[in-house]
Amino acid sequence: MSDNPIHEVLQMDGEERYDYFLSEVVEEREIWILINAGNQFLKIVSEEDGVAYLPVWPGAAFAIDYAQGSGDLSPKSISLPDFFRKWVPGLSKDGLEVGVLPGADGELWITSPEELKSDLQEVLSDF
Repeated sequence: MSDNPIHEVLQMDGEERYDYFLSEVVEEREIWILINAGNQFLKIVSEEDGVAYLPVWPGAAFAIDYAQGSGDLSPKSISLPDFFRKWVPGLSKDGLEVGVLPGADGELWITSPEELKSDLQEVLSDF
């Protein structure tokens, strides 16, 4: 990796970043989101196709990097058990997708909460 591993990961294509995300999250057992001062999580609605999603990162440094320039956002970790037990059903109920590790090119892997949970559990079983 280069001097800036975050930059290098963000240069990967969406599928490579998704695989990187899965392995890092399984190793660290947590997912990172951004919240505002009111403790509300960042939700993005794509102008292109109207898909609403929760952006997620495999570490605080990635979330901080993404939030640069937006002063009121800070990273918050969610343990993997909490994500599986509370967030997946809640996101599904609210009709929100999950945007995994937004990259420098603006491209990201959007998946359903249930599919992300399934992929994480599959990687966990190989661990």
